[in-house]
Amino acid sequence: MDHSNRTVLVTGSAGRIGGFVCAELRSRGYRVRGFDLVPTEGVDEDQPGDLTDAGSVDRAVAGCDSVVHLAATPDEADFLEKLLPNNIVGLYHLCQAARRHEVRRLVLTSSVQVIWSHEEIGKRPIRADEAPRPCNHYALTKLLAEEAGEMYCRLYGMSIIVIRPGYVPRHASAAEQLDADVFLQRIYLSPRDAGRAFALAVEAEGVKFAVIPAQSRGPGFEVMDLAAAREVTGYEPTESWPDGRELLE
Repeated sequence: MDHSNRTVLVTGSAGRIGGFVCAELRSRGYRVRGFDLVPTEGVDEDQPGDLTDAGSVDRAVAGCDSVVHLAATPDEADFLEKLLPNNIVGLYHLCQAARRHEVRRLVLTSSVQVIWSHEEIGKRPIRADEAPRPCNHYALTKLLAEEAGEMYCRLYGMSIIVIRPGYVPRHASAAEQLDADVFLQRIYLSPRDAGRAFALAVEAEGVKFAVIPAQSRGPGFEVMDLAAAREVTGYEPTESWPDGRELLE
């Protein structure tokens, strides 16, 4: 299919996952617009900006067919200074802009940490429709992203997919930890699998709203049951740890 007339905005485009999402989308023929605090290389358009600036977000969304929202403070941090402005106020600006500009598909990002405190995690696969158990304030902001997606779909008729990514290491120091921890290997999400998961969420047809997990293949059973991802987008992991190790800084 020719996607050359479709522009996809990727927020957080200069981040660990963002770079691979941009590359995967471009490999499929999409025109990619990057949005991050710092300039993004390897995109068709680069519009650096701040999620907390509503005007900057609105300009970035304008003219886009779809939006992949990855930008956020990526782990537990001070709630008032970091998580509130970046993960909640920024989410609000992004959803409002996507609604105003009537984007075809909005892809939001949650986290495996939304189910981290589930009493059965590591003992059996956790289905996407099971009750969440956030483990910290960061995870709470990601749960809000899931609920915001459902609300914007229900109230405004938007098409929204929320992805719960597994563990995507961002530094070389994580490699030794992954080598020694089978549980982390089982929730690992390689950068290339992440790129495919988000690109497939952009392309999925006939979806009103869905929350789906994304992880790579690991030893033993899937910590996050991928049945919903397979059904909604056709995502199937192709890598497992240590695939992607060479990409760590």
